Amino acid sequence: MRWRVLVSTICLAASASCATMPGPPPDIRVLVFNMHAGKDAAGTPNLEGVVDVVRSTDADIVLLQEVDRGTGRSGKEDQLQRLADLLNDGGKNTYSTAFGKSLDFDGGEYGIAALVRGAIDNTRTEALPVQPPQERSGGSQEPRAALMLTAETRLGAMNVLNTHLDSSTDEHYRLQESARVVELTRAMGGEQGVMAGGDFNAEPGSRTYQRLLFAGLRDAWRSCGSGDGFTYPADKPVKRIDYLFLAGGLRCKSAQVIDSRVSDHRPLLVTITR
Repeated sequence: MRWRVLVSTICLAASASCATMPGPPPDIRVLVFNMHAGKDAAGTPNLEGVVDVVRSTDADIVLLQEVDRGTGRSGKEDQLQRLADLLNDGGKNTYSTAFGKSLDFDGGEYGIAALVRGAIDNTRTEALPVQPPQERSGGSQEPRAALMLTAETRLGAMNVLNTHLDSSTDEHYRLQESARVVELTRAMGGEQGVMAGGDFNAEPGSRTYQRLLFAGLRDAWRSCGSGDGFTYPADKPVKRIDYLFLAGGLRCKSAQVIDSRVSDHRPLLVTITR
């Protein structure tokens, strides 16, 4: 009580200074989520569950991997547009969308996507070329891509990259893909800061992960998370492969893995500020 009286006395004595004292800096919440083509951990269609995760986390930016648009396996539905339709209420929850195609698949498109509570500018998709080239046929892996955009947020303009790297046991392709991701994030750099998130299919300690850190990207979980941060598989997670990396003036305030079986991955939620 004595402290409250003292503060009040100081403010009355210098009311102009008190009135202009800045509040805490704003922050935004970023969700990184491999949504498994809208299927839950058991493989049952569950797009509404993805919506519930976004709503419950109050995410400002959502970086999604494994998104279908018009594919046969997803009933010809544009999953990204469906998510936006379910989320948007015309008020605070009004999300813009961006899609980055990895490949044509099953009569439609498959790739990565973003939902942003606010405007999206300067959207483009870049292939992550590898040698030897990968073509989706037989047992080969699909070609990978990076979706890049500028998001208008409470923190101002934010440069964002979303990706999904190769899942092979060997790192041959991931090392090439991550090298290109580093090039792209450097090209996006500036005063706004850069975030690069997604399913990197690389555990901490791997050469892929170390390359990203060596390039100056900061693993948000290492900065402000606690515990193991395991995100995969959703039912009994044993490894951390989903990340948000930060560069420039961005800072991590908190990070948590959401306990969910909505997908075969658990979502990563990071709160960031400048």
